[in-house]
Amino acid sequence: MSISALTTGTSGLSANQRALDVAANNVANANTPGFQPQRTQFRESSPAGSGVTLSAEGRRLSASENTAAPSEAAAASRTNGVGLASELSDTLVYQAGFNLSANVVKAAGQALGSLIDVKS
Repeated sequence: MSISALTTGTSGLSANQRALDVAANNVANANTPGFQPQRTQFRESSPAGSGVTLSAEGRRLSASENTAAPSEAAAASRTNGVGLASELSDTLVYQAGFNLSANVVKAAGQALGSLIDVKS
């Protein structure tokens, strides 16, 4: 059980780190003309219960974002589809997921270490 938890935790660490990388790239290029931000989506690994993977794909601008007349500051952050507020909230979620996965890895490592000590 500890080894599968360790595998699941490390896949969560990896997926959340990649999601943070995508969000950072989107924010860094918020003012780059023609930049197409990416959207991340977590998916369960195969076989079921063995972890999580992340897919990043280009985000298309919706018609409502292009035609709405928001404030100038909000319009500046959406010139290429990057919503800085949503990127910030996503980043907070990814950080929490990373920390949770790190705790899973830590607990699995401790349990596995205890198991090895008992059998020695």
